[in-house]
Amino acid sequence: MISVDDAIVSGKRSLDSRMEQLSGVFSYEETAYHLPVTYALTGKAVHTANEAREAYQATERNPLVACECLVAAETAARGKEPAPYTGFIPDAVLRTLGYSLVDGSILGLVLVSGKPPSPDAAAALCRELQEKYMLTFLSGEIISSLGEAGVKVGAEYRLVPLGSRPSSGIHFIDILARVAMMFGGVTPGDAGRLLSYAKERAKAISIVFPGLSEEETAVHDAFRLLGIPILSAGEYEGEQWIRVSPADAVKTGMDLKGIKVSVTAIPIPMACSPAFEGKSIRKEDMYVEFGGGRSPAFELLRCRPEGEVMDGMVRVIGPEIGDLKEGSAVPLGLIVEVAGKNMRREYEPVLERRIHNFINYGEGSWHVAQRDIIWVRISKEAVARGVRIEHLGKLLAAKFRIDFPDLLDSVQVTLITDEQNVVAARKDAERIYEERDERIRGMKDTDVDTYYSCTLCQTFAPNHVCIITPERPALCGAISWLDGRIAYEISPAGANQPVPKGKEIDAARGEFEGVNRFVKKASHGEVERCSLYSIMEYPMTCCGCFECIALMLPEVNGFMVVNREYKGETPSGMSFSTLAGTIGGGAQTPGFAGISKNFILSDRFLQAEGGISRLVWMPSALKDELSGRLRQKLAERGLSSLYDQIATEKEAVTIEELAGLLSRTGHPALTMKQLL
Repeated sequence: MISVDDAIVSGKRSLDSRMEQLSGVFSYEETAYHLPVTYALTGKAVHTANEAREAYQATERNPLVACECLVAAETAARGKEPAPYTGFIPDAVLRTLGYSLVDGSILGLVLVSGKPPSPDAAAALCRELQEKYMLTFLSGEIISSLGEAGVKVGAEYRLVPLGSRPSSGIHFIDILARVAMMFGGVTPGDAGRLLSYAKERAKAISIVFPGLSEEETAVHDAFRLLGIPILSAGEYEGEQWIRVSPADAVKTGMDLKGIKVSVTAIPIPMACSPAFEGKSIRKEDMYVEFGGGRSPAFELLRCRPEGEVMDGMVRVIGPEIGDLKEGSAVPLGLIVEVAGKNMRREYEPVLERRIHNFINYGEGSWHVAQRDIIWVRISKEAVARGVRIEHLGKLLAAKFRIDFPDLLDSVQVTLITDEQNVVAARKDAERIYEERDERIRGMKDTDVDTYYSCTLCQTFAPNHVCIITPERPALCGAISWLDGRIAYEISPAGANQPVPKGKEIDAARGEFEGVNRFVKKASHGEVERCSLYSIMEYPMTCCGCFECIALMLPEVNGFMVVNREYKGETPSGMSFSTLAGTIGGGAQTPGFAGISKNFILSDRFLQAEGGISRLVWMPSALKDELSGRLRQKLAERGLSSLYDQIATEKEAVTIEELAGLLSRTGHPALTMKQLL
């Protein structure tokens, strides 16, 4: 056994010596907090060896300050370690996690350091942390152990590999320091308030395996100043370090910090946790995919009478995984039927959108979009572990019952993979989508004082905030203003929150003080202003689930709209997929906007720039789909002739062809005020 107390004494002497020998200039890039731990404790920006020594003495030779300065100097001299190691995490990345750390949607923080007894032990520990909604940081040989066990690491898996040596664990502390200053109101230099904040709010624990140097032992012991318990899962023995077995480490640490979580295991051959929600499954890694424009696919949730739903029943109608060719695109109809005494029909679209989250919780499953434009993949690794299409149904049935126990008494799932049956069932689904959309028609934005947000897609686009109004549905097309209101009733702490409009800043653009305040907070400070009816000035951010993309075509002084299903080229010179990759991910891109199909028919559609009068091009399938309602909307506005002037790929594919056509037909966009 190793005596922690002896190692601490020796480690502190070593830190003293190294601080005396420290030289050079050092700092971290992409942060406003200099060396964050030192800055939080002293209020001083440290960038030189002399400044570092002064700060070290001012904090009574705090090992955390010494370690931070030494690691920063080494990074400046040698550069950051290569991938997968993150090293110091920039402020912008941290802000995407920050509000989750503060508002409790991540239950706690863990640093795991050193070398576990085996790769399997490392994998078991980290899997448990993922399943219990903990954000885990890794330093030292734990990272290579996970690699040997085949466990993927990265922020998207909530397993963040800081560095190859345990000393990189100092970045765990600089994260706590920055969160306290960014979100906790802690003033740099107010050490007492920092320590109090960390103890009361951080919910952080440290799990230590063998492999720490004496210096690193001293640094880890200093974590206790911040109220972080040190759990020794190896050979370290000391009065203040808590001896645990690797199997008991997570439970012990969570109990010590009062972190409560109830996790029900789902009997399927893949792990299920929000930790996997931000992952992606690339084409080369997928065994099979459904939808995404490559095959017909849809999802639908229906409320049924109690006697018509058999709780937990899952059916697959059509081929199963074993009948499918690797790499193939297969049809999918995903129907969830629910019953419960408190369930109401108007809740259907709100619960339906949770299919997106729940499928992404699976370690080997992936989901994008909604309604009849879904895109689902199952990975090769998952199939190798025994995952079948049936297990997607079991995952959904279990998660709906677990997450909505007061609403749902029974859930059954049907998965259709036979193309003929999928196409037939999709027609019924599309009729239901239309009925839902009809409920909101006629309401005006001026009729209400409160809009609603949707941040469901922050799993993929961390800074994206959708603002839903009576005249502007969510850009995915699946959630109306009424749905947002209902979702808030069901889950007051959920992704759909009320957004008071506040004072009107610009009526034409649809900019409001209350909306700006909400968007700034919900985007983690990244987006300051948002216009609801403009594509040119402060447009709404884009995620990746939008039904359509609207974009400016400066050559013809108008706008085109392209929908997800269209696979061809557009007059912009880019396909839908290229455009989506350009504007998605939570970006606010003037001249581009993710929108729903129904927003095209809204009186608020790009109102600030002249609205539908500027629409010059759309795919023929989309034009046909909207035909009846689009003709009616144009007639109401005295623009009946415009329908035939809106070009499709049948008349023009290049911008030159489009310009010539618009000139010949006298499209009104050509004589409107110049966009640029």
